[in-house]
Amino acid sequence: MALFASWMAEADKAEINEANAMSLATVDAEGRPNVRMVLLKGWDQNGFVFYSNKESAKGGELAANAHAAICLHWKSLRRQIRVRGSVSEVSAAEADAYFASRAKDSQIGAWASAQSRPMEGRWVFEKAIARYAAQYGLTKVPRPEYWSGWRITPFEIEFWGDRHFRLHDRLVYRRDGGGPWTTQRLFP
Repeated sequence: MALFASWMAEADKAEINEANAMSLATVDAEGRPNVRMVLLKGWDQNGFVFYSNKESAKGGELAANAHAAICLHWKSLRRQIRVRGSVSEVSAAEADAYFASRAKDSQIGAWASAQSRPMEGRWVFEKAIARYAAQYGLTKVPRPEYWSGWRITPFEIEFWGDRHFRLHDRLVYRRDGGGPWTTQRLFP
């Protein structure tokens, strides 16, 4: 995690937009992969945390198969970090704390969006935004029950660095069942 923190700090300085943007891969009920961009909102020795709507496609997929992979790629640094692991929902207190830290418009958006579900037209979403903005205009916005976060507890973390002539540097850390980490270099 020290290496991850070091690379993340460098990315925060080098990337002009959201160094914490990462691709999140899940699988659907038929085992077909699904990937999308989300934001990494926290990390520590216990894993990597992101937040979203539990009723979204990703929420349903994570509920059915509690494993995921993420990839952070920093083109300007010519680096990426890949993580695979098991997924668990964060505590209500963690979700509440993060939700409270979001801008009020983002909080209202969480109430207004039926994320990943079909929408008749943009006006339906805008109408819902207006309704929740009026409802919570003068009060704190509570976290919807269907909105939470997930923690990916890694069993594998790979650090990839670009090198000339595609002779890349790959270092992978693995652990089984929460045991000690082992380290290996991989051919590019």
